[in-house]
Amino acid sequence: MRISWPAGHLTATLDDTPTAQALAEALPLASTARTWGEEVYFDVGVTVPRETTAQQVVEPGTVAFWADGDALALPYGLTPISRGDECRLASPCNLLGHLDGDPRLLATVRDGDPVRVEWVDG
Repeated sequence: MRISWPAGHLTATLDDTPTAQALAEALPLASTARTWGEEVYFDVGVTVPRETTAQQVVEPGTVAFWADGDALALPYGLTPISRGDECRLASPCNLLGHLDGDPRLLATVRDGDPVRVEWVDG
């Protein structure tokens, strides 16, 4: 899938999970980016329960679904609640896959930017 914003875009590879399937059914979608430290998140209009494999501490570039906020969460570094150099999400999130390429490109996303998520060939 491709995630686009005014200053750039990234593609992501998703795993075959119930949450990823629910997100796929909602695409394409448009939303408004929010930032929280070095994390971008945005509402995707999907409501799913927290999966048993949900995690709060993840690797930069993880594509996660924040079930508590019905939002896609894209961490690329430290958040306000990180301990040390970890990527700590607000609460445990469903893991969907990973960003292809350098997740630090997300640093160009500004709070309030329009975001589009869609499938791409390849």
